[in-house]
Amino acid sequence: MKVDDLDLGDVVYAAHDIIDDGSMPDGEESVLLAEAGARGVIVMKGHVEEEPGRSVFLVRFEDKELNLGRPIGCWEEDLRVPKLVD
Repeated sequence: MKVDDLDLGDVVYAAHDIIDDGSMPDGEESVLLAEAGARGVIVMKGHVEEEPGRSVFLVRFEDKELNLGRPIGCWEEDLRVPKLVD
């Protein structure tokens, strides 16, 4: 399964450390938003107007205490799909 096939409520993992690039409202540039491997849930899926063929995902990642953080905008390459067990 590919990340782009996922929908609202699906679980994903951070493919790498996700750092604020300055685009988070009320955020600080260079702050760690999600550690590599952090589990998250997709809360919205859409497209950026300038790149209609590219999906953007709003994901709420868990912190170390398993609390969901605020939504973070992620590209497909920022996320990985959990492996399914047969």
